[in-house]
Amino acid sequence: MLRAHRPLGSVMLLSNPLSACVIAGSSAVPRGGGGSGRRNLHGEPSSSSSSTWRKPELGRLKLNFDGSSKHASRRASIGGVYRDHEGGFVLGYAERIGTATSSVAELAALRRGLELAVANGWRSVWIEGDALTVVDVVRDRARVRAEQDQRLCEEIAALLPMVDDMRVSHVRRQGNRVAHGFAKLGHGVARPRVWRDGPPEELLRQLQRDAEGK
Repeated sequence: MLRAHRPLGSVMLLSNPLSACVIAGSSAVPRGGGGSGRRNLHGEPSSSSSSTWRKPELGRLKLNFDGSSKHASRRASIGGVYRDHEGGFVLGYAERIGTATSSVAELAALRRGLELAVANGWRSVWIEGDALTVVDVVRDRARVRAEQDQRLCEEIAALLPMVDDMRVSHVRRQGNRVAHGFAKLGHGVARPRVWRDGPPEELLRQLQRDAEGK
């Protein structure tokens, strides 16, 4: 049975964000090690990409994120979801971000997810998305060139050291349907929205299927 609960942990406010991006010419890439303390980053090879959602281990929360950009108008929105080791809903978010490319939307979705982790004091997080380039940027295997992408990479890099133990993986679209659902909801919200007590009704079925490994 799908279980929903309120997020745990004390609130941690962002302060003194640092730039952990190395900019070479017109490229930027986040690199770890710029923050205080030790951060463990566990990456997975691209060949291990799954088509189904996988539960995190006990003691770790999992963030799935997604960006949505309409081709004709380029109107974009973002969304994401945190779940626990039983597949239980912890938190979801969605918002409109104006006009943007698909890469900007994906990066903005990840940035917002990390901001929520830091704000809630979550220090052990599994990050997963279906945009391989964005996942590889976090893994330090890819670089971005567009100015807005670079800015978002720098903001993401400033947040990464605030998560002590992080796992990063790529998932195919089929395994990221709940995050995609939140991103689609973002097109219709008037202001940034965060769900804490329970998920939107239209996403309950897919959350249940993911929790059951279907």
